[in-house]
Amino acid sequence: SRGLGDVYKRQRLPYDKRHRAYFLKGVLNLSSKADKKSKAAKGAALSAKYSVESYKNKIMVFLNQNKKKVLSCSELAAKCHSRKGCQSNYNTALRELAEDGIIFIKKQQKVVLSSKMGYYPAKVTRLSKTFGFVVTDDGTEVFIPGKFLLGAMPEDKVLISYIKSRSGSPEGEVVDILKEGSSRLTGKIEVCDGEPYFVSDTMSKNHIRICEDDNAPFNDGDKVVAELIYRGRRHADHKVRIETVLGNSENAAACAKSILLIHGIEEAFPADALKDTARIAEAGIHDYDFNNREDLRELTVFTIDSAESKDLDDAVSIEKTKNGYRLGVHIADVSHYVKGNSALDKEALRRGTSIYYANKVVPMLPKELSNGICSLNPNENRLTMSAFIDLNNDGEMISYGFCKSVICSRVKGVYSEINQILDGTESADIKEKYKDVRNEIFIMNELADILIENKKRRHAPQIETIESKLVIDENDVCVDVMPRTRGKSECIIEEFMLKANEAAAQLAKEKGVPFVYRVHEAPPPEKAEKLKEIVRKFGIECPPFTEIKPVHIAEIIENAKGTDVYEAVNLIALRSMAKAKYLNEPLGHFGLVLDDYAHFTSPIRRYPDLAIHRILTDILAGYDKAWLNKRYSGFALNAAERSSSAEIRAVTVERECEDCYKAEFMKSRVGQSFEGKISSVTEFGFYITLENTVEGLVHIRTLPGSEYDYSEPAMLTEKFSGVTYKLGDKVNVICAAVSVNDGLVDFVLDESN
Repeated sequence: SRGLGDVYKRQRLPYDKRHRAYFLKGVLNLSSKADKKSKAAKGAALSAKYSVESYKNKIMVFLNQNKKKVLSCSELAAKCHSRKGCQSNYNTALRELAEDGIIFIKKQQKVVLSSKMGYYPAKVTRLSKTFGFVVTDDGTEVFIPGKFLLGAMPEDKVLISYIKSRSGSPEGEVVDILKEGSSRLTGKIEVCDGEPYFVSDTMSKNHIRICEDDNAPFNDGDKVVAELIYRGRRHADHKVRIETVLGNSENAAACAKSILLIHGIEEAFPADALKDTARIAEAGIHDYDFNNREDLRELTVFTIDSAESKDLDDAVSIEKTKNGYRLGVHIADVSHYVKGNSALDKEALRRGTSIYYANKVVPMLPKELSNGICSLNPNENRLTMSAFIDLNNDGEMISYGFCKSVICSRVKGVYSEINQILDGTESADIKEKYKDVRNEIFIMNELADILIENKKRRHAPQIETIESKLVIDENDVCVDVMPRTRGKSECIIEEFMLKANEAAAQLAKEKGVPFVYRVHEAPPPEKAEKLKEIVRKFGIECPPFTEIKPVHIAEIIENAKGTDVYEAVNLIALRSMAKAKYLNEPLGHFGLVLDDYAHFTSPIRRYPDLAIHRILTDILAGYDKAWLNKRYSGFALNAAERSSSAEIRAVTVERECEDCYKAEFMKSRVGQSFEGKISSVTEFGFYITLENTVEGLVHIRTLPGSEYDYSEPAMLTEKFSGVTYKLGDKVNVICAAVSVNDGLVDFVLDESN
């Protein structure tokens, strides 16, 4: 080239073919550093010009132009100029579009838009022996016959097409598996015809072959963790390797471990988080930690919690004032120890919340913090974030303030003991224990009565729910199940925490800074209409409404009081509600009838509380609105979204574990008769809830008669006899079968009664 010739002339060297390659090599070596920089710059420019997103747009444009016609991979690459641009970005764009199900690449290396072929991305949610279900991106649940599943597993992302439905509900077939779900599965060992098989918890009755070598030793009926090592085009062709044996599948503790695993709940903390924890625990609390804090150690402050609680994150104080009451709510200052973006903070955000089941807890923070330096243990100096709320004699909030503080709790109050003090049945020992706070307990009771009455006055729906208490013996076996009772002291603490949460949300809203709010929206219109329809079927007066408000639900519940269907109406009202969640916008709380609400009072156990403590700390430090917005806008949004997901996961895990323990309790009661109430009705039967809170299914195939009409969601009617089974009916049943592994109890009607 001309440029190369100039180099030869300057070096007074002959320019001929014989030396061309040699000198070309030499020139390139001499200028290698410059060339590397130049290439890097060119590469960066190409990546910017031909980004993954730009290639995605090009691919979509050309495929849209082609309509249903396919393009070969080479034709599409040529149209997108992938070789002239950035080949790696083009390949990434193509792969991501395929994994998202937007395009479909046929075996012959032909590309077409999935939508043009009538293909839709979906996620496999559950499988049985002969069929499965997927949920599309728009939320549609689609039934997939077993022969059309292509061996897809739960959590797989798949591409489906619709087929002719036999039932009227959407049916389809899997045309491709886009992205495989987790290869780790939990399940149990079943021996059939002398051969052991693995039965996954998420694939009812499907038997998967176990590879012959490198397995953990197992026995028939064991609860195990398995790894999917080979996937065929049918479930029968899959193979697994057994990794871990958790115990017997009819033992609730083993099943609970399995549930934690399948939901990705890790009990052990990572090494870097434990390193942070050890440093904090070893440092302890010193006088210099009290700098720039209000010293409240002389104030009468104490905790009230359950007897078994070890993570005490809230304490209270109270005094009468000239105009009413001064309520103090003192919360463990976890944000002082768990710094933003530290290893400990990242792990807390990942967990989102502590998970409580049976007699166990999977904490959000290591126990050295949750039960140690952060816990407001009695007679120990503790760093806190305090909210002081002034209320008038009518319980209305006059003013509030927040401060960093140090407290020393006088006593570890226990709900049951304080309930005895309030009803005058306490023992001499209890009197002695609470002698320094006795006066405060009665003032708290007085204020709580006012706050409870205010809640009724603003028409907050008083929906009653019953929680279960599981009694676990020394062998980790459930030996009793009973309703968890709530006394007055539980109501007192609930009301005080609500006030502190409301004050925190008001402060953030007034300052106009990013925050994590607890929001509860109005029921969706379709659920509100369904509630109205069912309540009228029960003969309960329903107030007229076009847009449902808290007062309407409060009236419905009040009108049902004293009737046989009161519990059923409570349940229907609860199920009609939207789910509460975390959001970075103050949308208010429908169920509490509050414009401003947040979770401030449990930073040991919930990440949203820890997040807003961090924001409140900087508000108190005097940072301006612009700085707070810059620092916390993204953080508040991320914390809200991830905390909502973590809460849903925790509730699911706790419920599934509880079901296994309840089934374990009922296992020794198979054949016994019980009285219960119909708590849910479906097209395949109805669920009975016993007085002890255990729930089980009466399947439609066990009912007398031949054909039933289902009136959603409240009634089953036998076509010929007219016999009905409706929500709230009392029914005598016999415990027919129990599966601890699946957390299921089956009932049949007791026809002897």
